[in-house]
Amino acid sequence: MNIIGFELKSQRKSTFIWIFSLLALAALYLSMFPLIAQDGEEYKNLLANYSPSIREMLGIQIDYLTSLLGYYSMIFSFVLLGGAIQAMNLGLSLLTKESRERTADFLFVKPISRTTVITAKIAAAILLLIITNAIFFGGSFLLATLVKQEAFEFRTFLLINLTLLSVQIIFFSLGLVISVFFRKLKTVLPLSLGIVFGLYLAGSLLTTGEHGNIVRYFSPFKYFDIVYIIQHRSYELSYFLTGLGVTVISIAVSYILFLRKDIHAVS
Repeated sequence: MNIIGFELKSQRKSTFIWIFSLLALAALYLSMFPLIAQDGEEYKNLLANYSPSIREMLGIQIDYLTSLLGYYSMIFSFVLLGGAIQAMNLGLSLLTKESRERTADFLFVKPISRTTVITAKIAAAILLLIITNAIFFGGSFLLATLVKQEAFEFRTFLLINLTLLSVQIIFFSLGLVISVFFRKLKTVLPLSLGIVFGLYLAGSLLTTGEHGNIVRYFSPFKYFDIVYIIQHRSYELSYFLTGLGVTVISIAVSYILFLRKDIHAVS
């Protein structure tokens, strides 16, 4: 419990900065919804001139633009991007910060196993992501209620928001497994941004082609199709299981490699 408490305390400030940033992003875009709903046809004609790849990259769904859930799904792609960066940063830094901050000697000489250490750290990180999502969901639901032009379905709104937690856990697990291959990471942000934006652009640009359904398996951003969620009020099982598999395998490999990894003393 001491390790979990320490991790929660050390990540407290950055977590609330990310929560505020995600909510500010949602508030900025949702505040425009009444205007877009009022002049919907003009916006549809304007956006129809964009190429399909650009519309896909920006998460634009013209047919659903004037409904709250359709518009929310469009702006939610940017929320997912921010949330993925937060989770990747958390995953990359969780096991490497002891070497970076030269506290490995202090932590690993204590009479606790490495399994206990990594389990406590992962539990703290997952808890931070759950807190992020709980506060974001409450804030975004309040904002959506304030700007809605007509009633929207709560279940669909909840399913859309739960994709943020799912995508974050996938990116957290990817960051975790990538980090164990590094002896020392001086800074995680450049690597985090490179991976997240690379997968985001790959998912946006390559899934519009002939083999888009296959390419979707290579980008976690495409495991949850918002249009499918709006139409079916559920997730696509094959992509959901793929995300679950990526998460389980990544965390399992992280355990195996970290338990065998040489942790060098401070020099």
